[in-house]
Amino acid sequence: MLPIFRPAVALAAFVSLTLSAAAADCAFRAGSAVTPAAIGDYRPVLKSCEAADGRRAMSIREMTIGGESVTLLADPEALTTRLERLACWTCRDAGDEELVSTRMGRAIAASAEAPGITHRGFLQNAGLTRGATSGAFLTGDLCPSKRPLDRAFFARLAASGPHTPVALAVSGLWLTHHENDFHWLIAQRDAGALDIVWVDHTYTHPYRRKLADASNFLLTKGVNPENEILRTEKLIIANGETPSLFFRFPGLVSSDPLMEAVRQFHLVTLGADAWLAIGQKPGPGSIVLVHPNGNEPFGLKVFSADVARGAIPKPLEPLTAAPE
Repeated sequence: MLPIFRPAVALAAFVSLTLSAAAADCAFRAGSAVTPAAIGDYRPVLKSCEAADGRRAMSIREMTIGGESVTLLADPEALTTRLERLACWTCRDAGDEELVSTRMGRAIAASAEAPGITHRGFLQNAGLTRGATSGAFLTGDLCPSKRPLDRAFFARLAASGPHTPVALAVSGLWLTHHENDFHWLIAQRDAGALDIVWVDHTYTHPYRRKLADASNFLLTKGVNPENEILRTEKLIIANGETPSLFFRFPGLVSSDPLMEAVRQFHLVTLGADAWLAIGQKPGPGSIVLVHPNGNEPFGLKVFSADVARGAIPKPLEPLTAAPE
């Protein structure tokens, strides 16, 4: 019997393929020749955008790369981000009030209002510390380090199943000295082993061992928070990846003005309620913190032991699922 030709079905399939192709053509990824210096006019914005195929998103950054205008787009409900060619979108300036009813707006506001522990002159562990689901959220900080990435940790992590979610908080100085490790992580992601969310962890990650926390980390005299945040985003983009909507303070140390600065960049401040190396215990919804940068092997051992005895709540969840 000859197949029945249905024009409406064929047209719908053709339109779907056409729109998918158009979306793919709009996607942007920096090539290997791109350096942070080649990313020009990088600036925070807040714009409501619509593509010709009906897709909607919020633009939070604009820039030029290789003569092309590019935008960093955020899905206000899924909390995902992507880089696309600005020419594919029609955008208009938006105000924060347009975010209020979205999951993105609620997540930013909730994390900015989470006080953490108030100490004299600084806040500790402010921001999002627990997720809205019963599983756990694994985060790993890549602070500046002279030691190599603990690749064995990620190999063990990947052995738990394909596309294992992990959020990695990247500092710029770590990336500049560990490009091979960074691209090894990308290769693991591309091979289907890991599902990585890149979290901004500042560029220099300032820290002086003998300084009190109230004048250390991002509270160090002369540190420019805007430069620390945006310079790291540019570096991630120059290495072919996409910054997320999440930001983590070095040392989990902040202040009310710093929290407000992060909010103005439309980012979700990320804390943790289970920093394993300092003895905090994970529970349902925990944002777990380890350091796979070679500086804190004890925390990785605790994680492996906790996994073996079932103390890490299952399943491991992608960080984008954490905010309510």
